[in-house]
Amino acid sequence: MNALEPERPPTRRLFIAVPLPDEVRARVARLVEGVEQTEGGERREDVTASDGRRRARPGVRWVRMDGLHVTLRFLGATPEERLAPLQRTVEAVARRVNPFDVVLDGAGGFPSAARPRALWLGITVGTEQMRDLARELNEALAIEGWPAEERPFKSHLTLGRTDGVRSGPAAARRLIQSAEGFAAAWQADRIVLFESHTGGGPARYEPLVEARFGGRVEAAAQSSG
Repeated sequence: MNALEPERPPTRRLFIAVPLPDEVRARVARLVEGVEQTEGGERREDVTASDGRRRARPGVRWVRMDGLHVTLRFLGATPEERLAPLQRTVEAVARRVNPFDVVLDGAGGFPSAARPRALWLGITVGTEQMRDLARELNEALAIEGWPAEERPFKSHLTLGRTDGVRSGPAAARRLIQSAEGFAAAWQADRIVLFESHTGGGPARYEPLVEARFGGRVEAAAQSSG
């Protein structure tokens, strides 16, 4: 940085989401493990370059299973001074919400399974409540000065990214087949303000504030990462 340039204030990459309970995360992780082992019938590492060296074939970028969540609103780089009003907004919205049932069922790819950029599990129960919750968050955030969310909300659980991956369509087909008969249910009872840490593999999601529906709020433990 040029010595004459003012130092940029620190920011955090934040989003708000409904987390999955441990038992549901474990079930989804087992489902993904079966899909991840092979992509389109080819082992990811089974590639020999022209120089004779074995190299990993670029594959699906699967998310971390220990941080599975349904994103309600992505906030992006957020200055430190906005954390306090953001926490108050998250808490206020949570107080107005009742717990609701959620069921994961079905799988696919965006924008299509034939040419996917992302792989997902669908939500068949709780979609209206998720949509209403996202709308309430957006309205409350707008009052606090956050820009309006222009993209329509779609209830889903993102499992992996497949931009430019040759094996993406095959992985999507395998996921759809593996998810036949799969269903996982839980009761959503909180929203969480997460910080996303990138670098060194899949992003790691650190919970900063957990706001239980009905008013119970928990400050999550801060990590040194």
